[in-house]
Amino acid sequence: MARKNMTTSIENDLQKEIKKLAIDLERPLNDLIEESFRDLLKKYEKKDKT
Repeated sequence: MARKNMTTSIENDLQKEIKKLAIDLERPLNDLIEESFRDLLKKYEKKDKT
């Protein structure tokens, strides 16, 4: 799948926590970010259909 770069800013504490989680899970940080975006889309998709 093609990828596109994206630049954003997040709170320092949130960045530290997500980096620690990536290390603990032994997964790339980008994988966790993409997973969170997918979960967010699913969350709002369900609300739109109700």
